[in-house]
Amino acid sequence: MAEFNYITTLGLIAGVLTTIAYLPQLIKTWQTKSAHDLSWSMLIVLCTGIILWLVYGFYVQDIPIIAANIVTFIFASMILVLKIKYKQESEGSQKSE
Repeated sequence: MAEFNYITTLGLIAGVLTTIAYLPQLIKTWQTKSAHDLSWSMLIVLCTGIILWLVYGFYVQDIPIIAANIVTFIFASMILVLKIKYKQESEGSQKSE
């Protein structure tokens, strides 16, 4: 049986906390159908950083880094997709007026 590893547990907890930090923004964006106040630059830099963390995590074979960043990438990508979607919908409704 593997020895209990406190450092891995610490990494998993850190990963869970930083990952779920994006959930309230995702929910708010979904509910309000607006991502107007979210910076394009921030979202693109964030997604790029997450991809690099994933590459690093796979390279060093670190499960907490890999798991946290897969979920974080999903959340950040969903926010980015919603920003694109709601921007297009907003532009479409302005043209029809």
